[in-house]
Amino acid sequence: MKFNIRTKIAIGYFLIICCLGVAIVVVTDRISALQNEVETITSRDIDIHNFIASIQYDAISMESGQRGYILTGDEAYLSPYNKGKSQWEANYNSLYAFLANDPARQRDLEEIKLTIVNWINTAAEPTITMKKQNRTNDIVAFFQEDVGKTYIDQLRSQFESLRSKQIQTTKLHIVALENRNQLLTIGIYIMLIIVTVIAFMIVAVVSGSIVKTIKQVARTITEIASAGGDLTARIKVNTRDEIKELGDATNRLLASLESQSWIQTKVAEVATMNQGINDLTTLAESFLTRVAPMVNASYGVFYLRKGSGSQQLLVKTASYASYGDEKGIASFRMGEGLVGQCALEKRVFLLNQPENHSAIITSALGTIEPQSILIVPIEFEDKVEAVIEFASIQPFTAQHLKLLEEIEKDFGIAVNNVTGRMEVERLLSESQVLTEELQAQTEELQTQSEELQMQQEEMKMTTEHLEEQNLFAEQKTKELEKAKRELEIYSEKLKQSSQYKTNFLANMSHELRTPLNSILILSQLLTENEHAHLSEDEAGYASVIHTSGQDLLKLIDDILDLSKIEAGKVILTVDEVNLTEIPELIKPVFDPIAAQKGLAFNVHAEPGLPNLWQTDGQRLQQILNNLLSNAFKFTESGSVELKLALADPIKAGQLRKGQDGDAWLAISITDTGIGIPADKQQLIFEAFQQVDGETNRQYGGTGLGLSICNEFAKLLGGSIQLESELGNGSTFTLYLPRMNRDAVTEMMSASQEATIAADYARTHEYEASLQADLNPLGTEQGEASIFSGKRVLLVEDDARNVYALSSALEQQNIEVTVAGNGKRCMDILEQDKDFDLVLMDIMMPLMDGFETMREIRKQPLLQELPIIALTAKAMKSDREKCLEAGASDYISKPIQIEQLFSLMRVWLTKQVGK
Repeated sequence: MKFNIRTKIAIGYFLIICCLGVAIVVVTDRISALQNEVETITSRDIDIHNFIASIQYDAISMESGQRGYILTGDEAYLSPYNKGKSQWEANYNSLYAFLANDPARQRDLEEIKLTIVNWINTAAEPTITMKKQNRTNDIVAFFQEDVGKTYIDQLRSQFESLRSKQIQTTKLHIVALENRNQLLTIGIYIMLIIVTVIAFMIVAVVSGSIVKTIKQVARTITEIASAGGDLTARIKVNTRDEIKELGDATNRLLASLESQSWIQTKVAEVATMNQGINDLTTLAESFLTRVAPMVNASYGVFYLRKGSGSQQLLVKTASYASYGDEKGIASFRMGEGLVGQCALEKRVFLLNQPENHSAIITSALGTIEPQSILIVPIEFEDKVEAVIEFASIQPFTAQHLKLLEEIEKDFGIAVNNVTGRMEVERLLSESQVLTEELQAQTEELQTQSEELQMQQEEMKMTTEHLEEQNLFAEQKTKELEKAKRELEIYSEKLKQSSQYKTNFLANMSHELRTPLNSILILSQLLTENEHAHLSEDEAGYASVIHTSGQDLLKLIDDILDLSKIEAGKVILTVDEVNLTEIPELIKPVFDPIAAQKGLAFNVHAEPGLPNLWQTDGQRLQQILNNLLSNAFKFTESGSVELKLALADPIKAGQLRKGQDGDAWLAISITDTGIGIPADKQQLIFEAFQQVDGETNRQYGGTGLGLSICNEFAKLLGGSIQLESELGNGSTFTLYLPRMNRDAVTEMMSASQEATIAADYARTHEYEASLQADLNPLGTEQGEASIFSGKRVLLVEDDARNVYALSSALEQQNIEVTVAGNGKRCMDILEQDKDFDLVLMDIMMPLMDGFETMREIRKQPLLQELPIIALTAKAMKSDREKCLEAGASDYISKPIQIEQLFSLMRVWLTKQVGK
């Protein structure tokens, strides 16, 4: 869309007015909201005080009516008693509803209700009944103890306390309103400042876009107008306004000047070439040799006019790029053929895409028919001296025609001069007059002297031109140095951007674990379908959800691994890896996959392979698992083979870069899958890149596996090399050296979160298996007997995790009590300490898990209460913090429900033992 300068200025004013309008609307809305809140608080407090007074009045009316009836026996006194008895409860209910947001006042009001009910039941109703039955002695005995007076006095004090608390609450509301009013005032000033800043920014942007463009145009024009200006330079204007129109017009002018300059330069070259030539054949050949490349001609013929009158002929004198005997027609009469017609009409003939033309352009590889034919007459004093024909495989341009037109004006003179000189020479040789011959020689020498002088002047001009080009080159060198500095700054910014991306991926991976925890737990419960509430299809849907959650968790772990590698936050644990155990670790994992896909899976260790190898075993296994997973994924038939061997000594020397050292380990994984094209064999080692990376790709995955494997291999001091052919499978070879444990340094101070999580999961799997060995009858009934009737306090602020964990625990007949934060947890434990176990989340509002566990351990009765910490992190430091704060054990999210049950079983069993 085109925006002129006036439109830009109008848009700037419009944006400023919009900002002011938004600010006014926001301020008006906040003032209105504050006024409504003041009116609401005022009317609400009045209603509350009225209801308190009404309830107190009803209680006093009931007491007065009761005492008046007892003293007089007149039932008229029962009228206020009955009226107060019927009204006080309705007023109480209304007041109770007003105090719905104030639980403390509601409890005070409930105590008032209890006092009134007790007075009615123990004092009012019994004495009225005694009076109606004329049991005076019983009345006297009752008033000697006067229990009712105690309730009335208590009721007065309760009303007074409630009224004073309500007054205090009203004062607090007023103070809060004053604070909000002050904040509103500050907000108005801040908003005014923000609007002012935005207005200045808009003005700066609009004016800057206009001034910047004008300066750019002026700077370019100044550079072109300077001495030695470059006519090839063009003004680049990105805006779509009047300035762009000015820039386009200037560019058209520059293009015209450039074209004229080029034509003048070429004309000067041709004119210089003609000097010193006294033979028409040489002149014709020199002309074709020089001019044909200028007009992009691939073939040329020069015809010279000879004879006079009706005997005039156009005779072929020279040719350009001719081959063999096919050198064109030897001569034309005037008006004969296009050449003769051109000479007759004295005009240019241009033929584009001629058919069946006799001219053939010949090269070493073959022949080409011309696409354009150009025939030009050469005139002198309105008389045709020669005709030139050019052929080209490209169309001739208007610039070429203009060039030939300018050359033709001077070249006719040159042809005539050479013809005249040749004629003079012929006459001089025939006359054999020595005087005339000497005179001719003297004139020739003088001409040569003049030509030499002209050549010297041209050389001087060339030297000056070279000096100007040297200055221009120096200026370009400075510009390149400036561009280099800008590139270095941009490189630093790219490094910062990469670091920001790495931090974002790590934080996002952490944040995704919390909702993923509830998805995995609930989908696992639905998949188990213990109560058979779901159909087979629904259970299958739940299984798909659970499997997808596991895949998402693996993707999060891959992204976290990649971000840690990019950030340099990886440490290596170097130990002796038993190479003979690798087949035993790999076969159980991938044999089922091979059987499912009908593939042969072989693991082979070459003779001479050492039993032990110093490297990071966990990273090695992770690389092998990823490479084997890829091999099975992209192989539909055939086999997958894992081979362990020592690397070839020549190959090991290349990997060591010629230095002496130990042998290298070579682990090859060969498949008969789809193979990888040569142009993508380096691309697949980059993050998020795959062989079939289109939207309609056949195979899934994120493209992170090979990138992570490649980075881990580099950290281990080795490399991964690929040999593949499309359609014939692939071989990935991992080369690893022996690592010196003392030479390995930490890439970052933080520990490897994924490693700790995996180690921790294996630890609790071992505890679960140990528990199963200790309890051979550990069936579902045995587990139910351990969990049945147990009371668990779940401290978690995320509603999704609360629902998931509560559902899983309640299916085991566990009584679950939920606390939304640490403060609520302490309130519950203050009232009820009879809990068998506490599940404690770490990140919570008000009071986090660390502080809550410390407060629990301060209480003597709760020091032995098992507490299992739950967190979405898996850092070693976090685990140590949890144990130091008082946690009995630790489990990371997303929680594996069987792992949680195993951990709970261990601690509940310990509780039973105690």
